[in-house]
Amino acid sequence: MTVSLNSPMPELADRIEREGIVQGNEILKIDHFLNHRIEPGFMQRMAREIAVRLRQFKPDMILTAEASGIAPGLMVALELDVPMVYGKKYHPDVEIPSISRVIPSPTKGGQVKMVVSQKYLTPGLRVAIVDDFLSNGRTATALVEITKEANCTPVAAAFLVAKSFKQGHKMLEAAGVPVVTLAQVDALVDGKAILHKG
Repeated sequence: MTVSLNSPMPELADRIEREGIVQGNEILKIDHFLNHRIEPGFMQRMAREIAVRLRQFKPDMILTAEASGIAPGLMVALELDVPMVYGKKYHPDVEIPSISRVIPSPTKGGQVKMVVSQKYLTPGLRVAIVDDFLSNGRTATALVEITKEANCTPVAAAFLVAKSFKQGHKMLEAAGVPVVTLAQVDALVDGKAILHKG
C-alpha cells in the first residue's frame, strides 16, 4: 500500500481554517492548539499520521529543534518506537564533540546557534526530521546538514504544517530529502489561510 506523503489530515485542515489567525500575508497563528498551548490527544493523532507516512523510510532516530519541535518529535518517536534527540538553541550547553549551525530567527530576530551532541547522532543512523512548521526551511536545512555532518542519513523531513508558498519544501527536496506534511498552506489572503486540497 502506497501512503501519500502530503495528503491533508482533515482534522488539522479543518482547525486551521476555522481557528487560524492570519496576520498580514506571512503569519499564521495556531499556537493555541499546536505549539504554545498543546492538546495532547490531538498531537497524538497528528503524530500517529506522521508515523504512518514515515514508516516506509525506516528511521531509527527522530531529530528536531527546541522548543516547538519537541512535542511533535517526541510523539512521533513514541509512535515509531525510536529515540528522539533535539537541537538545543537556548543557552546550548552540549557535550563535545558536537555539531552546530547558526540559523536566522525571523520570530525572535537576529540569529540562533543550534547544537547537537555527536554522542547521540552516531554514524549510520537513519534520521527523520520532525518539526511543527515548515516555512523558509532554515531550521530544517540546518538539521539536515547536522545529520549529514554526523555521517547519518536524513531519510525524510516531516511537518505538521507547511507554507507551500515559501521555499522550505523546495530546498529540502533539492537536498534529496522527501517531505511529509499534514497540511499545506498555499496562501494567506484577506485574513484567511488557503489550504492545499489535493
